[in-house]
Amino acid sequence: MNKFWFHFFYIVVWPIFHLLFPSKVVGREKVPAAPVLLCSNHTHFTDPIYILYAMRRKEAPAIMAKAELLRIPVLGWILKQMGVFGVDRGKSDVKAVKTAIKSLKDGKNLLVFPEGTRVKEEDSAEAKTGAAMLALRTGVPLVPIWMPAKKKLFRRTPVVFGEAYYPEGAEGTRPTPEDYRRVADDLMARVKALGEQYHGN
Repeated sequence: MNKFWFHFFYIVVWPIFHLLFPSKVVGREKVPAAPVLLCSNHTHFTDPIYILYAMRRKEAPAIMAKAELLRIPVLGWILKQMGVFGVDRGKSDVKAVKTAIKSLKDGKNLLVFPEGTRVKEEDSAEAKTGAAMLALRTGVPLVPIWMPAKKKLFRRTPVVFGEAYYPEGAEGTRPTPEDYRRVADDLMARVKALGEQYHGN
């Protein structure tokens, strides 16, 4: 990540974004020191920006996004400078996996959206197993994050961080696809529970 562009984006865009889309951050203190896997539900294209600003400038994460975004002229270049790297959805993207693992091993946080695409709150989608695989391979904790689907202009949108945790794998053995599936399902259940707890308070 080019730190200049990250700070430039943060300083220049934040006042405008904060005016239009103010947020209410809950549980930011639960995020441990890097590296961690930040895992959020995904309902709107602004979700990564909400999370970046919710984290403040404590840790600038690497961000995994669909590869199509990085192919857009100008925007793709800016995203790359911000530490975004692409993944070809629906394929076994070895390069993206290696980039993600390297980011975590280099001590960076990594932001991923386990569902792999934007999903409306009233809909449901089975989480992909990528975040689970990365957590079990690297041994870094997962941090579930929840945001509501509806984000209204000039209305505060909650960004809720859950407790960091280490997923349980099959001890003494290499994780199996079943292990990845179990961890992925548990992760999204924790994300959903954050929303239920927030609405219940």
